[in-house]
Amino acid sequence: MPTDRKNPPIPLDLRLMRFSSQLNVKQEGNNRMVFGAIRKKWLVLQPEEFVRQLLLHFLIGDMRYNRNRITVERGVTVNSRARRTDILVFDADMRPFLLIECKAPQVKLDTSVFRQAATYNGPLRVPYLMISNGRESLVAAIDFANESYRFLEAVPEWT
Repeated sequence: MPTDRKNPPIPLDLRLMRFSSQLNVKQEGNNRMVFGAIRKKWLVLQPEEFVRQLLLHFLIGDMRYNRNRITVERGVTVNSRARRTDILVFDADMRPFLLIECKAPQVKLDTSVFRQAATYNGPLRVPYLMISNGRESLVAAIDFANESYRFLEAVPEWT
């Protein structure tokens, strides 16, 4: 886990598996496919995609985030290299609000995962970062002025 001695991370259990029955899944040849909640197309159901779809159901269903303000796998340039954010949420004024990096359930949420999300956030300057492997999630508020962050005990309300 990322460490901050003054404010140690509190892993959140968002109970994402309860949304698994809401996923539209089918078999296509050798691939299991899931219908993307935002992209509205069939996607190969890889472990990371499974976590991404569960999180989208959580954000839209439980947190009441506006689905029209959510992008998935949006391109971003980081240090002159093309990258893609897993989930990027915009506020009501279309300013980046929450950046989420999804990992497969077996991936440990450690400093490298948090650093990856923070690196993607460099050009975006999103005030909230979240990392999740589906079992645990960490959310941090970013303070750009002081070049610091603090872990939160809940996912921020959409504004």
